[in-house]
Amino acid sequence: MPYRYGGSSPDGFDCSGLVQYSYARAGVRVPRTTGQLWSATRPVGRDDLRTGDLLFFSIDGKMSHVGLYLGEQHFVHAPSSGRTVSIASLKSPYYEKAFLRAGRPR
Repeated sequence: MPYRYGGSSPDGFDCSGLVQYSYARAGVRVPRTTGQLWSATRPVGRDDLRTGDLLFFSIDGKMSHVGLYLGEQHFVHAPSSGRTVSIASLKSPYYEKAFLRAGRPR
């Protein structure tokens, strides 16, 4: 599935669109934007992560990216233009440095 700015369907996703779509498929309503998702979650410690928790990242100095935790230090996300929905590791140097916090919808 390709990245598409503002996308929220299998035709193309942005990061928060992927989260909203995934939660909707599980019957749970969550906000649409990364900022709204941040506000609608309660913080979760890295040692307490569960499948489906949201992971928030700072890109270019601001909180602007979200992914879905899969387990075993991996997450799925829609990274950026020209790329596709993919799985990444929280242990990768890039995402380890960019990680801000995890959250669980209230």
